[in-house]
Amino acid sequence: MTDLRLRTERLVLRRFSPADLPAVTALCGDPEVMRHLDDGRPVPPDRVATELLPGLLREYAELPDGLGRWALEARATAQAAEPGTGTGTEGRFLGWAALRPPSSVGLVGPERRDGDVELGYRLLPAARGRGYATEAAAALVRAAFAELGAERVVATTMTVNTASRRVLERVGLRHVRTFHVDWPDPIPGSEHGDVVHALTRAEWAAGRAGAVR
Repeated sequence: MTDLRLRTERLVLRRFSPADLPAVTALCGDPEVMRHLDDGRPVPPDRVATELLPGLLREYAELPDGLGRWALEARATAQAAEPGTGTGTEGRFLGWAALRPPSSVGLVGPERRDGDVELGYRLLPAARGRGYATEAAAALVRAAFAELGAERVVATTMTVNTASRRVLERVGLRHVRTFHVDWPDPIPGSEHGDVVHALTRAEWAAGRAGAVR
């Protein structure tokens, strides 16, 4: 099976490999990346090497074809066109984007529906503000409905994570509820709760997310 998952105007989404350990370590070890994720702390390098990356690689065999976490790379044409990036070559690592069975708090239990898939993404700080997250998320939303037969795309983030919420809204997901969790070790902003955004197949087909179709 090819390592390529998707190609957009400016991005390549491909499978991770063991050679990506330094990139994943840098991504998940960045305090700004992790500020609104998990326990809000950078992931230690040894945990990335022994748990996170091996688990990520196992998903390609364990999950249905088309699901998993995918490395985001800038295409050479995109790098050449953007100020400050230089001409470069295809392959500059930007982060990851994911479509997976729902597993985040707020998306499991009674709230989960058959046919749900969870959308997620993480970008390096230097890659933010260029529309990469929106471009990758839009491509995966389209793939979820057009290729994978999903009935609903769902995502969750902290209420205070306005940047992530804007990405979800731009690709058609709408706010469906806010929830609060008694976290054992709360991070700043958690007192405002978390939000669930969703887009159904019917909404997508009706053109509610017209820009992402």
